[in-house]
Amino acid sequence: MSGMNTEMKSFIAMSDIISLLNMSSGFLSVISSINHDFELAAILMIIAIIFDSSDGWVARKTNRQDDLGFGKNIDSLSDIVSFGVAPATFIYSCINTTPGIFQAIVIIISLLIVICGVLRLTRYNVIADKLDTSDFIGFPIPGISFVLATFYLSGLFNPYVALILSVIISLLMISNITYPKFDNIPVIAISAVLILILILPINIIIFNINIPALLLLLFCLYYLIINLIKR
Repeated sequence: MSGMNTEMKSFIAMSDIISLLNMSSGFLSVISSINHDFELAAILMIIAIIFDSSDGWVARKTNRQDDLGFGKNIDSLSDIVSFGVAPATFIYSCINTTPGIFQAIVIIISLLIVICGVLRLTRYNVIADKLDTSDFIGFPIPGISFVLATFYLSGLFNPYVALILSVIISLLMISNITYPKFDNIPVIAISAVLILILILPINIIIFNINIPALLLLLFCLYYLIINLIKR
């Protein structure tokens, strides 16, 4: 063992606990999808995104020293649960199908989400320290959970559109298209308020449409499309 301290407490930090909360939210979303509680599954995917957005901030504020890359690995492994397995399970469970060609298509698309998620995260891990850019290479992996969750919660959910979006976003995740990191403070602030309204029992519904969910969905789709057009 060359004298290396392998006790878990020598590796784990506060930011890693946040990553585990991300993963836990994703796993609970999977369970909710299996139990056909799709509203809860969608909300849990959004909560996972909140935790995922917080772990890096916590690491910086606590001056996390991570020479061995423990934090980077636990973050990626948590992300594949919350933004790979969770949305894939959500799609598969949400779109009830009878055995046949359409069910096979749903299974293939669900698997595509997981495969592209793994590829996206693995590529990020091997290039993160080698590229002089703060932009994302490929669409950020939390985006697929965000789109599917807000699409479902908006009240406008359509299984065929959801499948098409899943394919497009999965392929964009492994593309070479650059997506800038979020730095528009007003948009971030508005999005944070809308997310808070969405996950709390506050219903802002007009004509059976959940307005906060719809606005968040449109924000995310705009981010996806505008950077695709600018390429």
